[in-house]
Amino acid sequence: VQLQASGGGLVQAGGSLRLSCAASGRTSSSRAKGWFRQAPGKDREFVAAISGTGDRIYYAESVQGRFTISRDNAKNTVYLQMNSLKPEDTAVYYCAAGSGIVAGTRDYDYAYWGQGTQVTVSS
Repeated sequence: VQLQASGGGLVQAGGSLRLSCAASGRTSSSRAKGWFRQAPGKDREFVAAISGTGDRIYYAESVQGRFTISRDNAKNTVYLQMNSLKPEDTAVYYCAAGSGIVAGTRDYDYAYWGQGTQVTVSS
């Protein structure tokens, strides 16, 4: 499974960005997907996750109500809509694919990782 994240950039506080993660490879469209982020000097942290069928969604408390994860299995793509961005959202964002359809909130729940896309929010 290969994952290609895109959509990062520089945005002012209060702005929006939409990240995309295109997956390829065997059974990639049915796997659970997650977004994680890592800010400079900090550990990688969970952001959002969606099950393979899309019926279970989880968010980190810090992004609840501002970010929305979704998926289009026909396009084999998962999205992260980020609204009301804050400077503390600045990080490299990584998408990940699980071993199966069940979504998790820990990085060891995911077997495959993309290369990351930089999101910078200016104050």
